Amino acid sequence: MEYYTVPNGNRVLLVITGGIAAFKSLDLIRRLRERGVTVRCVLTAAGAEFVTALSVAALAGEKVYTELLSLTDETEMGHIRLGREAGIIVVAPATANFMARCAAGIADDLATATLLAANTPVLMAPAMNVEMWAHAATRRNVARLRADGVRIVGPDAGDLACGEVGAGRMAEPADIVAAIEVVLGGAGQLLRGRRALVTSGPTREPIDPVRYLSNRSSGKQGHAIAGALARLGAETTLVSGPSAEPEPRGVRAVHVETAQQMLEACTAALPVDVAVCAAAVSDWRPAESPPHKLKKGANAPRLTLVENVDVLASLGRAAKRPALLIGFAAETEELIARARDKRLAKGCDWILANDVAPGSGTFDGDSNAVHLITAEATESWPTMGKAAVAERLATQIAAALPERPS
Repeated sequence: MEYYTVPNGNRVLLVITGGIAAFKSLDLIRRLRERGVTVRCVLTAAGAEFVTALSVAALAGEKVYTELLSLTDETEMGHIRLGREAGIIVVAPATANFMARCAAGIADDLATATLLAANTPVLMAPAMNVEMWAHAATRRNVARLRADGVRIVGPDAGDLACGEVGAGRMAEPADIVAAIEVVLGGAGQLLRGRRALVTSGPTREPIDPVRYLSNRSSGKQGHAIAGALARLGAETTLVSGPSAEPEPRGVRAVHVETAQQMLEACTAALPVDVAVCAAAVSDWRPAESPPHKLKKGANAPRLTLVENVDVLASLGRAAKRPALLIGFAAETEELIARARDKRLAKGCDWILANDVAPGSGTFDGDSNAVHLITAEATESWPTMGKAAVAERLATQIAAALPERPS
């Protein structure tokens, strides 16, 4: 699914599914109407257990659609028109069950049939129990939806309706409105004509043919940033170490193993307007890597480490240095102070500091809390989903890049 500015950009089709967060959808409708947006709503049977069609219709000022055969004239394929007459389809809340059905291509009610027939951008705001969000099946479904072009906003971390604490809260209506405006405001064109480079994932430095040094990076944040830049129109190259994350739609992916291979791939991708080094590159590598597997013996082999190549610093010194160079600082203590020092030492323009202390869940989780550090200021962002971090960063990149000479 391609993202573009659509002629019906002032129309939103809101799908409300069956979660306790459905009450937030009423506030979302109000906020959209305040901005002059026309809101049509599809209320699923489960959603109607939490909010009434009457309350939704009163706020939207439009008829609420609930059943596939309740449309005025289904001979005109109303479920197709509903999606295609909108500038964007928003699913809020998007439950685990609804997302699973959409990922599988099921179309057994009005909401899923409308989504399957739409050629319109889709934004989902997940809301569910923390364990449901963390479950492998949900992660697979979210990855499939993202690969199909669906944007995800949230979920946020905090107290959940079930009494547990963690990621799973539906994004706040204001954040959903901001994500909608990225599409409706034509933000898909903000980076058209620009070139972007993103590094992602860990590197693996071989000890022997079967063992290696690495780290816990999953590649989720870097892949999300590459996808967000591509959706804003940038010609994006993603240089990734080993990662289970699916390649974002619309990017050119280069797969590497070692830091040296990553540096060579990044150098080959230059020149670019912006480079975001989100990969967790190994600081050291074994001085020697024998061609055969090391065997057990009376004594353990002695491992001598040498300093690895520095991808971020190398790009900062490159003759074709990106106009905007952004790094990441993964720290376990003195987060902001060390990130500020790293920004200066590496020669980058911005750096995003995040806490990777044990228990933070930053490396392998779906949420992130970052501090954007520039030469002028430090901007602390609230904890949000990695996709939301990526969208926000991409938008700020678009605003910061200097105008191209005519």
